[in-house]
Amino acid sequence: MTDLRTACDEILLDAAGGVARVPGVVAMVTDRERDIYSGAAGERGPGGEPMTEDTVFAIFSTTKAITGTTALQCVEEGLLDLDAPAKDYAPAIGELQVVEGFDDAGQPRLRAPKSDVTTRQLMLHTGGFGYDFFNETYRRLSEEHGQPSVVTGTRAAIETPLLYDPGARWEYGSNIDWVGQVVEGIRGERLGEVMRRRVFDPLGMNEIAFTRTDAMKARTATMHGRGPDGSLTPMADFALPDNPEIDMGGHGLYATVPEYMKFMRMWLNDGAGPAGQVLKPETVEWAVKGALVPPQKVTMLPGVIPSLSNDAEFFPGMKKDWSYTFMVNSEEAPTGRPADTIAWCGLANLYYWIDRQNGFAGYLATQILPFGDPVAFPRYLDFETAVYRALAPARAA
Repeated sequence: MTDLRTACDEILLDAAGGVARVPGVVAMVTDRERDIYSGAAGERGPGGEPMTEDTVFAIFSTTKAITGTTALQCVEEGLLDLDAPAKDYAPAIGELQVVEGFDDAGQPRLRAPKSDVTTRQLMLHTGGFGYDFFNETYRRLSEEHGQPSVVTGTRAAIETPLLYDPGARWEYGSNIDWVGQVVEGIRGERLGEVMRRRVFDPLGMNEIAFTRTDAMKARTATMHGRGPDGSLTPMADFALPDNPEIDMGGHGLYATVPEYMKFMRMWLNDGAGPAGQVLKPETVEWAVKGALVPPQKVTMLPGVIPSLSNDAEFFPGMKKDWSYTFMVNSEEAPTGRPADTIAWCGLANLYYWIDRQNGFAGYLATQILPFGDPVAFPRYLDFETAVYRALAPARAA
């Protein structure tokens, strides 16, 4: 493990110490049994306090897989039919219309969808929803018609028009927030309570929640914005809301990286946790497989709000699929990640992958906007590459 630690420590120190730098970073690697690397570098906030492994992050879209897990549990129990209308469980989604552009007066042109949205479509991001920072129509609805941003944690932020008919294509967006609403409709309780009872407690995940405790607030990393000139500016007033109107299953959790490693170990272990099965092995087996129906495919994410996202894509030119609810690379990646590995990321430049074939997983966390940061993203790829150079040959032997 010396080679792994040396290589990863060097990457983190370089990331936080150069002229082009991140303010602070935490990265960890786990195998099927335990964490095998943990490192931190840089500062947690502008006050100079050091970044530590127990720092709390707004984990943004790395929330999605946890929401997906709660939905898969409903499927296992016969409570959720993935191909039934999602409005059977979350009635409000049945009220939404498709936006077909804008009229001469700048008003959105709306029509009824040709079919009902299903939970399967929501989990695969083919339900018809987007994000305002990746989609021009939503950006215009936000700027000209007051559509709230999803970071507000409000119900109005997800009760948006569909961008297209359900099932027409893949587009990354607020679909998983609606999966959370489906789960709430089935369970009759808030999504955070479902997660606590059915995922967090069985896995021993303590410091992870939609609403932070005082202790978590005290260790929360400060968000930073990177300017066009590469400079970093603290965004002390930017935070996902504690006590949100709704628990946003697509992005709303706060957590430490060590807590998320426990969740990733569950996927490495065919759904098993310290207190028993969180998911059945047969559920995990199908849930990690890419499930898009051609010509649906994972595409580049166009950054239409520059302060929130750059244009971003994992492994350009390579085919990528989507599962329940992860990206799946259909070919071996340049980092060493084998085909059919599951992975995803979060808006503030948080990245993870789960390699069930080799039996290890990694997570790198920062708090920087916009997404696809020119320093954080390459360092994440360096981190993943270093892990494969250190571990994959030994695993293969």
